[in-house]
Amino acid sequence: MTYRLTPGRPGGPADMRASRELIRILAAELPRVRETAAAWRNSLAGLLVALVGFSLIKGRSDVGDLRPSWGAAVGFLLLAALIAGAAGALLLIRAASGRPSAIPARALHSRSVADHVEAMDAAAALQHGIIMTLGCAALLVAAVGVTWYGPGRAGPLLQITTPTATVCGSAVSVSDGRLEIQTAAGLVTQDLAAASAVQAVASCAAPAQ
Repeated sequence: MTYRLTPGRPGGPADMRASRELIRILAAELPRVRETAAAWRNSLAGLLVALVGFSLIKGRSDVGDLRPSWGAAVGFLLLAALIAGAAGALLLIRAASGRPSAIPARALHSRSVADHVEAMDAAAALQHGIIMTLGCAALLVAAVGVTWYGPGRAGPLLQITTPTATVCGSAVSVSDGRLEIQTAAGLVTQDLAAASAVQAVASCAAPAQ
């Protein structure tokens, strides 16, 4: 099959107006994306400063008060928030200011094409930067939530020795010389006057079988 190319119809005033409008849109595209990226960058930076600098959210002041596994979870969330925040900041800066690199001479295009390609890349960087920055904020909130609701480190264990038995566990309350102590077998009330020794221990020995 043979195809024959024929000239198209002559351009008219409508085509000229459409061409000028397309040139105008392409010329304004990159500055518009850069301006939007700068606005998002400033707004998201303000959000993170409000969360961190002004302590709008606050949990335990000392992560050491948490159980070790929960403290490690807080550390992991904070590390992930740092990575996400750094990546988001770099992407937003790239969207607002461009890439710090030169284009090889063989890859140069016309001004309109180059601006359009850069505008597309900047818009993609802006979208990913917004996601990463909001992810950073979410991770910070999650870390604070863990410090709020994570179980605290267990208190010191007491071993109470009496002439008849030895009781070991964590102290619950003391009233009228009687100590309530939580043991592996349950809550036990011990008269301190009958105790021959009371000492703090790191762990309770397993009961003899």
